[in-house]
Amino acid sequence: MHTSINKFDTIDSLIHEEGLRIKAIEFHPEQDLMFIILNTKAVLHQKLSSYKSLFNADPKSLIKYELISDGTGAHWPLLDEDLSLKGFLKDELKQIVRNKQTSV
Repeated sequence: MHTSINKFDTIDSLIHEEGLRIKAIEFHPEQDLMFIILNTKAVLHQKLSSYKSLFNADPKSLIKYELISDGTGAHWPLLDEDLSLKGFLKDELKQIVRNKQTSV
């Protein structure tokens, strides 16, 4: 009997089955914010300070990113930094959980 093993966790499944992709990233260093805009028009927000190489980058290096792996990742060639949509989604979920715990 052959059984199939799911190679993806829930977040991977969401990305691949729903076709989630990064469309753009915007930076607002003065507010310590980075916005990740998805193809679904959802917007994830992250603290720029959570990513030391991005936080310490000059503005020109920061905006010189490339979407990689069909929009499931971002690469900053001048900073030698790679970040994934999966990581952004995990961080967003952690923020939601923390905010719920502090509001109870």
